[in-house]
Amino acid sequence: MKVIIVGSGGREYSIARALSGEEKVKKIYFAPGNGATEDISQKIENIDIKDFEKLASFAKQNCVDLTIVGPEAPLVNGIVDVFKSHRLTIFGPSANAARLEGSKVYMKNFLKKYKIPTAKYVESDNKDELYSFIDTLPSPIVVKADGLCGGKGVIIAKTHDEAKEAVDGMLSGDSFGEAGKKVIVEEFLDGFELSLFAICDGEDFKLLPAAQDHKRLKDGDEGPNTGGMGAYAPTPLVNEDIYEQVRQNVIKPTLKGMREEGCPFEGVLFIGLMVVNGEAKVLEYNVRFGDPECEILMPLIKSSVYDLFYKGATKDLDSLDIEIDDRYGVCVVAASRHYPYKSSVPAEIVMDKVVHKDLEDNAHIVYAGVDKEDDKLFATGGRVLLAVGLGNSIKEARDRAYLMMGQIHFEGKQYRNDIAYQALR
Repeated sequence: MKVIIVGSGGREYSIARALSGEEKVKKIYFAPGNGATEDISQKIENIDIKDFEKLASFAKQNCVDLTIVGPEAPLVNGIVDVFKSHRLTIFGPSANAARLEGSKVYMKNFLKKYKIPTAKYVESDNKDELYSFIDTLPSPIVVKADGLCGGKGVIIAKTHDEAKEAVDGMLSGDSFGEAGKKVIVEEFLDGFELSLFAICDGEDFKLLPAAQDHKRLKDGDEGPNTGGMGAYAPTPLVNEDIYEQVRQNVIKPTLKGMREEGCPFEGVLFIGLMVVNGEAKVLEYNVRFGDPECEILMPLIKSSVYDLFYKGATKDLDSLDIEIDDRYGVCVVAASRHYPYKSSVPAEIVMDKVVHKDLEDNAHIVYAGVDKEDDKLFATGGRVLLAVGLGNSIKEARDRAYLMMGQIHFEGKQYRNDIAYQALR
């Protein structure tokens, strides 16, 4: 089988790493990949990944069996529709279905329409209407821009005045441009947050183990929000009751509702969930794997990852049994010196020559923001790489992840020292 993976980050690298271990996968192409992906794949040269027609032509000419799309932007912009128009097999939602992430207004109204539990909210482009709703809420208050903002379009305002300033910045276009021209204000839900991922084929789904990520830059959940500084799975904070709530009250009505909307959902449904007093409520939907959650879920899938994606793309999940490793996974992100404030000077990545023996079968590195020059890897992105550890307990997995992190060196490396603290405290 031949596979194209669209994307360049750690999420896409981890998918390629999982596929490369399967005998049936003979060739992996990356569009565009990063400096480390050439070790497990071939880069598609001279094609802009925004040019979906050229990418589809490449897939046809090279008899590609499956294309997997990592990031949200190509999905929202219609890559799946283009590939399907050429009768190519591609894993991901159509542009219409991807509105669940592409428009937070659409998503919140969808949740309300199909009676899926979520926070109370108002969506509007009218400042006075938004101000009035803010005045009815206790602080903190959540303010969201409608469109894609690279994970930065959500502000948790500590005061009413701060919430109104956030509304002003969005509506004026100063904060997020066109993405903020329509705004959602919603109540703050006080509970614990989870990431759940359902592989969907429009009718059926397979739910993966619940993960918990760490968005803040610094230990103790201090500092600015980031794309994610680490994650672990499965989390002991979830019991079978919560899983069943998600299946019955969230995923099933979502798939039914999307069919009724005329855009069946196929691909990864990423459910950002808040559990409040035992009740699961949806914070948001994304239409692709989370990053860094994907990096710990991939090594926990013992059955064929290729079959999971292929059957998801061909409406055949009902015939598939997936096997999940009974171990735990923990990943720790190493970021560049100035992340997330500004770009950093490229720095050579050096690995210790003697790797600790305990890590050989229980840990690995996932590369993200790296380039290769003269066979040397350089840290060039914000989130550079991830150290992944597996173990029979969360503590064992975390210890191995940090042991692996200690084997990696580059100037300005920064990372959190408390990943998975929620589960271990």
